[in-house]
Amino acid sequence: MTNETVPTLYEWAGGAEALERLTEAFYTHVRKDDLVGPLFRHMDPDHPRYVAMWLAEVFGGPDRYTKERGGYSHMLSMHLGKAITEPQRRRWVNLLMDAADEVGLPDDPEFRAAFAGYIEWGTRLALHNSQPDAKPATSAPVPRWGWGVAPPYQP
Repeated sequence: MTNETVPTLYEWAGGAEALERLTEAFYTHVRKDDLVGPLFRHMDPDHPRYVAMWLAEVFGGPDRYTKERGGYSHMLSMHLGKAITEPQRRRWVNLLMDAADEVGLPDDPEFRAAFAGYIEWGTRLALHNSQPDAKPATSAPVPRWGWGVAPPYQP
């Protein structure tokens, strides 16, 4: 099998529509959650759609988040100074994984391992970058996540 025949995670997940269903269901639960809900109290009503755009780009779909929202630097700006805690990060991950089941994202081990790998990596990065003393790189490309291959760390 050549790389040209291997679908992206974006394609395997079901494209933009599937990721929008995921983030809508997810943020419905987030808004009601006592632990992570306060972090999103003043969220833009379009926030779920923006996160779906981010995930689409990360998983090999169109680069709309970069073109329309400003890419990595904008995503970083959404986390700076939030002081996310480890329990909040874990709850966010758990709610997202539950939403993936709820909306019927593919549940094959290969997809879910790649999906979970990105979610773990991304939320840990967000946690670190959200701390008051954090000094993250302010510009970087949007990560591209594939089947079991993480992007290289670049400080």
